[in-house]
Amino acid sequence: MSADSLKGRVAIVTGSAKNIGKAIALELAKEGAAVLINARSSLREANQVVQEIQAFGGNAGLHMADVSQAEGSASLIASAIEQFGHIDILINNAAVRRHSPFESLELAEWREVMACILDSAYLCTRAALPYLRQSDMSSVINIGGMSAHTGSKKRAHVLAAKAALLGLTKGLAHDLGDDGITVNCVVPGLIDTVRGESAGTGKPEHHSKNKTLIGRKGDPAEVAHLVAFLCSAKARYITGQTIHANGGAYLN
Repeated sequence: MSADSLKGRVAIVTGSAKNIGKAIALELAKEGAAVLINARSSLREANQVVQEIQAFGGNAGLHMADVSQAEGSASLIASAIEQFGHIDILINNAAVRRHSPFESLELAEWREVMACILDSAYLCTRAALPYLRQSDMSSVINIGGMSAHTGSKKRAHVLAAKAALLGLTKGLAHDLGDDGITVNCVVPGLIDTVRGESAGTGKPEHHSKNKTLIGRKGDPAEVAHLVAFLCSAKARYITGQTIHANGGAYLN
């Protein structure tokens, strides 16, 4: 795509201080969109993303908020309108990646994961909807997870939340189609990202068991390229779809 394929558009990327979310924010900005960066607690990293975008002449803002809560998601959307005036693109990327054997999975952790991944997508989309309806080229992209399709040990809560995003994507595609809003789910798989080493957040088991057909892990930027395309004018006929980017590690 050309460097200005999203010129004049405004995008929100939740959970965009690191990894895939950061890569998506950078790519959308390179394609000309103004991007609102969001994180719950990674303020230093989020500021660095804003500075990186501004360094190459892009337009970026920052709003720290817990989008798994109604007040946090509402404040994020309000901040986008205050800073940029309108909204065209919403990327629901916020997630936590916990590892817990099911027998020791407490209800509080289950609810935390479901809220971060699923509730945030619902809340942000609902809050952004009045503004997305005003755009002539609006897109919602939910970021799924390959393990929701393949299965994995110690991740029942994460898999359940990511799988639910597939249903949400299809439902929104039906509900929002008359408004010209496209809704799709991009599913990264075996992407080379930085993961925490604290208990429950390290390297997942399926990264060792699954292999790609092309012999390497993916780069976050390769997921971002797909997301940017789905937000562009060239993808207006694509909606309600689940699209995998995994180097052939899982064949849908």
